[in-house]
Amino acid sequence: MFNRTLRRFMRQVWRMVWRGVLLFALVSVAFVLLFRVVPPPGSMVMVERKVQSWVHSDPLRLQREWRDWDSLSANAKIAVIAAEDQRFPHHSGFDFVELRRAFLASRDGGKLRGASTLSQQTAKNVFLWTGRSWTRKGLEAWFTLLIELFWSKQRILEVYLNVAEWDRGVFGIEAAAQHYFGVSAQSLTERQASLLAAILPSPLTRSAARPDAQVERRSQWIRQQMRNLGGAGYLEHL
Repeated sequence: MFNRTLRRFMRQVWRMVWRGVLLFALVSVAFVLLFRVVPPPGSMVMVERKVQSWVHSDPLRLQREWRDWDSLSANAKIAVIAAEDQRFPHHSGFDFVELRRAFLASRDGGKLRGASTLSQQTAKNVFLWTGRSWTRKGLEAWFTLLIELFWSKQRILEVYLNVAEWDRGVFGIEAAAQHYFGVSAQSLTERQASLLAAILPSPLTRSAARPDAQVERRSQWIRQQMRNLGGAGYLEHL
C-alpha cells in the first residue's frame, strides 16, 4: 500500500516537473520569437541593476535609447566583433576553438579566461541574470540556441549593441556614445568605437572618455583587428 502511494506521488511530481519544463520552453520560445521583430523593452541586467540600487538606497537612472541596425555606426558593429567574437558570422552560437583554447590555458595553469560569443552575451544580457553558476550557464546555452535558430546574425548584433552595459546605468551603444563622446551611435569614429569596445570586459571600472594605458592599448589592438578583418566589408558575412 505504501509503495503504491509513493509511486503514485512520484508520478505526480514528475508530471508536474515536465509540465513546468514544457511551459518554460514554450514561454522562452515565444519571447525569442517576439524579440525577433520587436525591440526588447529592457534586459534582465537592467532589472538587476535597478534592484541593486533599491537595495543599497542608491538611486539609479537608466540611460538607454534603442537604435535600429541602419542607425548604428559600422565602426561600432565591426569594433565589437573584432574585440569580442571575430568568428561571430561563422559559428552557431558557440566558438569551440576559443573554448578549447580557454580549457587548455586553464589546464596548463594559466588564467581562466572567458570564451563567450556575442550570441551568448546577448542571450545572457536579455534573458538572464549575471553570475557564473552552472544553472545560469545552462540557461544561457538554451537561449543561445534559440536566438541562433530564430534570429539572424544581424539581429543578434543589433540587440547586443542596444543592451550591452557601458557604465553604471548606461545601456546600449546610443546612450554610451552620448555619455562618453556627446555624439550619436551613427556618428562614432573608428577610434571612439574601439574605445567603447575596449572597456566592455569591465565597463563599470573603465572609461572610454578617459582611457587608462590598458584601455588605450586594447583600443589600438581592436583598431588593428578591425582592419585585419576588412573593416565594414566584414559585415557582409552576417
